[in-house]
Amino acid sequence: MASREQKSELKEQFEAKLGSEAFHSGWESLLSLDPQFFKASLSLASVPRQKSHLSRKDQALISLAVDSAATHLYSPGIRANASAALKEGASVHEVLEIIELSSTLGIHACNIGVPLLVEVLKEEGKYQEEITRPFDTKQEELKMEFTEKRGYWHTFWEDFLRLDPEFFGAYLEFSSVPWTKVADREGPRGRGVLEPKMKELVYCAFDAASTHLYAPGLKLHMKNALGYGAKPQEILEVLEIATLLSLHTAHVAAPIISELTSASASSAAPRV
Repeated sequence: MASREQKSELKEQFEAKLGSEAFHSGWESLLSLDPQFFKASLSLASVPRQKSHLSRKDQALISLAVDSAATHLYSPGIRANASAALKEGASVHEVLEIIELSSTLGIHACNIGVPLLVEVLKEEGKYQEEITRPFDTKQEELKMEFTEKRGYWHTFWEDFLRLDPEFFGAYLEFSSVPWTKVADREGPRGRGVLEPKMKELVYCAFDAASTHLYAPGLKLHMKNALGYGAKPQEILEVLEIATLLSLHTAHVAAPIISELTSASASSAAPRV
């Protein structure tokens, strides 16, 4: 357990390195229970802040993307990182656009599943006409629209579009919102409020997170980010920020351990 002086000193170090808004109940419980691990965790979390290849605002937005992804949904981090982004000058539209971009993660069920379905059908020799037929006019239009709005095309969309153009079209509309909307005159017309490079870094962040590890998407979006002018150091910093997800093991567990040990101590205390 940490002494009062040790806790005060470590908390001051925390606020100097990460900011007071980042200090939530998980950090607080960890500080009380295991100051050595708290200090090591702080050192790990502060490396991207010290190097700052991305701005403080963009770092907070990338962290928000990791924490708000459907595979993680870490509420304390969502609150802390949204607060930090707003404090660093992000608009509410930029914060919302991070949420919209991160909400596309679920489509990877189709990105992985549809090619496997086609592979199985080929092995079984079934539905050959359905899985080999050329695109019709509507499907070609959807492909062109996707390429125009999202700025790229990849072969893993081919079977998906071929087998279910209606769902593909609905996803196209859903995923294109942060790429096409204009909010309160912010950002270039028809391109959303975040620059394309930042959008691609957001995709990299949740694809690289240990709760997802979607390698095909990560490689694609790295290429796209480089195409929009990202530097390797910026992409590496995104990966480092995504790595910090591992700290949430202690952030979730420490308050529970504190609660249980306090309850145990109370029940063991002699009654007067």
